[in-house]
Amino acid sequence: MIPWLVARPIGEITAPELLAVLRRIEHRGAIETTHRALQNCSQIFRYAVVTGRAERDPAADLRGAFPSARKKHHASIIDPKAIGDLLRAIDGYHGSFITQCALKIAPLVFVRPGELRRAEWAEFNLEGAEWRIPAARMKMKEQHIVPLSRQAVACLRELHALTGSGRYVFPGARTNGRPMSENTVNAALRRLGFAKDEMTGHGFRSMASTLLNEQGWHKDAVERQLAHAERDEVRAAYNYAQHLDERRRMMQAWADYLDGLKSGAEVVPIRGARTL
Repeated sequence: MIPWLVARPIGEITAPELLAVLRRIEHRGAIETTHRALQNCSQIFRYAVVTGRAERDPAADLRGAFPSARKKHHASIIDPKAIGDLLRAIDGYHGSFITQCALKIAPLVFVRPGELRRAEWAEFNLEGAEWRIPAARMKMKEQHIVPLSRQAVACLRELHALTGSGRYVFPGARTNGRPMSENTVNAALRRLGFAKDEMTGHGFRSMASTLLNEQGWHKDAVERQLAHAERDEVRAAYNYAQHLDERRRMMQAWADYLDGLKSGAEVVPIRGARTL
């Protein structure tokens, strides 16, 4: 934006003038960048208003002027037979034991990759089979409860013997004072032979979401376990720990289902309750 606007007094910049510059970005196909540039300009103009440098924010007039950015879909495996192949490949991973544990835990808890790699031992109650992620580390800035299946607890207990004396469950390869890098899980998947357009660390969430909904678990329980945004603030407050009993049943049933797929058995999933 700067090359075309830097010489203009901010109070004289008009909406059509701003639009012309933003169109340069849009015409490159960089739709997300266009929206971010518009948002940044709006912040600058609002600051100019409150400091007496401009009378209004012309960027506000351009809302809706650009197409919505396409939502990115993370590659994921959702075919049950292919999931079994993936889980068996993870069991045969020959790299770092910590990385292998992250790969094993990821489908069992299906949290966001950043939430997983930054996990701290202080957040876990293995006796109570529960992981409470503090609000500060959650995308929606709300504490998230993750019921842990027997399989997840067993894996975490094994890992605790190695990393339990430190802060992070999955410390970095070079120092235990920092969590593993954001590319570790994806790099491990590539090493196992899964291409980036086939499976990603984030794909474990899509895997769980798709199949749990197909299996009939209550939509609100699935969405709450995925820690998706709740549009209604009153409903969000009410639902903070709602469906927790069903979510505990769901997480254990899901882990059992994955075990069945890994063994190569014909698995009939436990159907979720439609009512609470």
